[in-house]
Amino acid sequence: MSDIHRIGVISDTHIPKHAPGVPDAALCHFEEVELILHAGDLSSLAVLDQLSAYAPVEAVRGNVELPEVQAALPIKREIVVGGCAIGLVHILGERTHYARTARHEFPAARVVIFGHSHIPYAEDADGLLLLNPGSATVRRAQPHCTVAILTITDGQPRAAIPPLP
Repeated sequence: MSDIHRIGVISDTHIPKHAPGVPDAALCHFEEVELILHAGDLSSLAVLDQLSAYAPVEAVRGNVELPEVQAALPIKREIVVGGCAIGLVHILGERTHYARTARHEFPAARVVIFGHSHIPYAEDADGLLLLNPGSATVRRAQPHCTVAILTITDGQPRAAIPPLP
């Protein structure tokens, strides 16, 4: 029997500036997850309350947070789910250096989750999954707002980035 874990991943919600709350279209993807990771730019701690109605939440602060968020959340954190080490940070730097920066910041990680760019990204860099869920509220130049679902099966991660309507 496989050991399977489903994790919801979200970033750059910018609540309440760009939306009154996390959109229902994003939340419906989190109905069957055991954990939600927020990669920063929540803007308000109310986002954590809203997400925690679906699953426990781990989060980091971004670069445009209210003082309450800055005081409550770390810049980066590491967790382990199903034997898979996951690094969580808002800014990972230049795209051409994602893998190098991720390995430097989180040497033991098998997955590094980040945000900031609002650009969905899921790439395997020689055994390191780099994952940016995009933004659930501010698509910028992207065709859709997005979230991500990280599935860990027997310690091995894979990611899906569903578009939101």
